[in-house]
Amino acid sequence: MRSRTFRRRTAIVAAALTACAAFAATAQAAPATTPAPATGTVTPATKFYVDPSSKAARQALDDLKAGHLEDGLNMAKLASYPQAAWFTEGTPTEARTGVRKLVRAAATTRRVPVLVAYNIPGRDCSLYSSGGADSSAAYRQWIDAFAQGIGSSKAVVILEPDGLAALPKDCAGDIDPTGELTVRRLSDLDYAVRTLKGAANTAVYLDAGNSQWRSVGDITQRLLDAGVERSDGFVLNISNYQPTDETSHYGTWISQCMWFATKGPEWSRGHSDWCASQYYSPAAPNDTTPGNAVSSTDPSTWHWTDAWYDQNVGTPSTGELAHFVVDTSRNGKGPWTPPAGKYAGDPETWCNPPGRGMGPRPTADTGVPLVDAYLYVKTIGESDGSCTRNTGGTVDPEYGVVDPAAGVWWPEQAHELARNAQPRLTLNHWAGL
Repeated sequence: MRSRTFRRRTAIVAAALTACAAFAATAQAAPATTPAPATGTVTPATKFYVDPSSKAARQALDDLKAGHLEDGLNMAKLASYPQAAWFTEGTPTEARTGVRKLVRAAATTRRVPVLVAYNIPGRDCSLYSSGGADSSAAYRQWIDAFAQGIGSSKAVVILEPDGLAALPKDCAGDIDPTGELTVRRLSDLDYAVRTLKGAANTAVYLDAGNSQWRSVGDITQRLLDAGVERSDGFVLNISNYQPTDETSHYGTWISQCMWFATKGPEWSRGHSDWCASQYYSPAAPNDTTPGNAVSSTDPSTWHWTDAWYDQNVGTPSTGELAHFVVDTSRNGKGPWTPPAGKYAGDPETWCNPPGRGMGPRPTADTGVPLVDAYLYVKTIGESDGSCTRNTGGTVDPEYGVVDPAAGVWWPEQAHELARNAQPRLTLNHWAGL
């Protein structure tokens, strides 16, 4: 005879899945003309769209059928939270149709969808997530169709993850010796910003990598070159694991550097390269004494960079500083530190690191003046690629298997991220669950 605990857990999972189904039925039955709240940008009151047929919802059903009740309950909880929808390929017609279908479904629930446009030519330096449009002309046609799919509906667009942090000039193999491809990339991103912002109800955020990648001044200039001043701001930590507070700190420096290089004193304009960063601050003493240098991996030294911004930027109002959003999908336990001496080469800490967990839940009410939202941008449970930790084989030594290709659903990873969620994963009450 099955235990009372087993029956109770089965009932909880079944109830959660029934609520998912009811939520889906409500969305399908509501009139397509029901408008989403018509504010121009993301506000603390903004609620994001939950896809009732997400991969997590389907996984919850599979787990329940297999008798894996704990996993099923966690997947039902995950399915109750909004995650971004990625658009990565297809013809312009297919992009228009797919986007339109999503924004209309969101409008019936009076929620705001988060869409990722990820189709820039030469994306990911042709590595794990390679692909993208065949040319700038093809990309611009695709973006035109993407914007047409949104129309006047309310939407948030995350524009081209890694598109700025990994420009063609940064790719291995000297693929851009003349710099022509890099100039084209920046122009394409600027075109995308202008096109998507053609509709008053679309919020656009340009990706800016993460706090352990480009220096503040470097990424600031790239953002400016790509037209960030015409957007709603930038986004950090997509598919990465850097802690939320450190990411917000880094993002604040980028905003301050942007002000310094565009709105600051006449002598500072055009000089994002003078900005202090997570790697160096002119305010720090000119020596290598511990505590007298800035380290990207030791936030306790970041006070030197804060000091530089206090001296050179001061306290502009939040309306004068660029805003940003943070991907918290997998940063609940922070980045992975491999065991000392285990790997002779690059341990690929960014690629399917073990033991990680989901971070703070998606919300537009962050309590941080410059942070418009915490979002689940990376689809929780999708692989980063077939990681080998540079061991020369095909198996990921951390898991003992060949990892799925980039973007492929990996149930084991989804379960691990949900189990290790920080804070603990609960059902999302405003999604109707």
